[in-house]
Amino acid sequence: MLKLTATSKVGAMCLLLLLALWQTGSLLAQNLKKQFPKSFTVTVSNPLGQQREEAMVYMAEEEIRKQAPAFNPQAFVVLDGRNEIASQYNLHDPQHRGIVLVLGQLAPKASRTLTVRYNEKGTAPRAYNKRTQAELSRKVGGAFQNRKYIGGTFENVDSLRVPDEHTDHSYFIRYEGPGWESDKVGYRFYLDWRNGTDVFGKKTKDMVLQQVGQDGFDSYHEEQPWGMDVLKVGKALGVGTLAMFHGGQANRVAETDSMISVIRENGDMFSAIQTTYYGWKVAGMTMDVQSLLSIHAGSRLTHHQVRVTGATPQNLSTGLNKDKKATLHTSPGTDKAWGYMASYGKQSLNGDGDNLGIAVLFRPRDLLEFTEDSNSHVVMLKPADNQVEYYFLAAWELEPDGIKTEEQFMQYLQKTAQELAQPVLVRFGKLQ
Repeated sequence: MLKLTATSKVGAMCLLLLLALWQTGSLLAQNLKKQFPKSFTVTVSNPLGQQREEAMVYMAEEEIRKQAPAFNPQAFVVLDGRNEIASQYNLHDPQHRGIVLVLGQLAPKASRTLTVRYNEKGTAPRAYNKRTQAELSRKVGGAFQNRKYIGGTFENVDSLRVPDEHTDHSYFIRYEGPGWESDKVGYRFYLDWRNGTDVFGKKTKDMVLQQVGQDGFDSYHEEQPWGMDVLKVGKALGVGTLAMFHGGQANRVAETDSMISVIRENGDMFSAIQTTYYGWKVAGMTMDVQSLLSIHAGSRLTHHQVRVTGATPQNLSTGLNKDKKATLHTSPGTDKAWGYMASYGKQSLNGDGDNLGIAVLFRPRDLLEFTEDSNSHVVMLKPADNQVEYYFLAAWELEPDGIKTEEQFMQYLQKTAQELAQPVLVRFGKLQ
């Protein structure tokens, strides 16, 4: 009679477990094939000779329709082999309509073939972990008195035309403007004459914006269990604030006729906010500005896409706060890396200051010059067809697995600059 040793018993149990998992995976794959009978493939490639982390993959709606005219965005899944990948379909973002997903890792010079399965009819919502968020919360049930909103309670809305009575510290908009976040970091901008961008440092990967400012209008200025406001904006550009450099200073979008802000996407993997500024008066010009801010899961980067109409500005600028406790770094970029302006040091608002890195990144061809004013380090960019785009980011050392040294921050920044210059490639396969 054959006797099993302890080691062989463990091995047998492991084998049985693997077989059970394989069978479960096979059953799930069969069920998905029945539920989503149509499919096409997409090959995702990393052109870089370095590993990418949390790489966003975007499949444009027009390309999907070319491949699968009957594709149904209300009933689909994306598979990596037998494993379902969290994804979403953007229906409202004007620049990113289509499927968005994030690959946790993509090896150097590697390619992965993904399968998109769909059902031509019906709806089949999927439940994934929420890793991004965008929100805009204003008060209802009260009234403005002398430009202060008295009474009422906060309510989230999908869009808001800013009331003429609203100004800074009106207590009308929770944390004073729209907010957006990933599982890495959060941001907000002031939806008033200041229009500056601020940073919420996070000590958790969970979504937190829904609780910010609920326990006191500006309680986020003190450290909370979720994190805190870590950047002093004041009259400066904060991080990535849109401006025009004129008369020796960076002029934020201050004087306008009206402003409308809209939550375009609030998804598990990708979120976006679009704001239109009508009648921005600056440097003797009047123009309308459309701003689109977006963020994806696993990333600190905010993508800012700007378009102006009604005038032809010679520059659209952005930049960073000046802080004596932080070291400034600049690069004009190369054909293999985007340019950047960055600062790192104990510039956090938390007590004596935690280490905080902030940066803006831009295409080298768009750079006019690096300059400054009394409050900000400035990057002047040249609009092409009245459009400009750039990225900005913040990295607080108290994040989970946060960047804790200047050396680590610069390594991260330079890797990010290379990834922006050589994005993930997406090639569609055949319909099945």
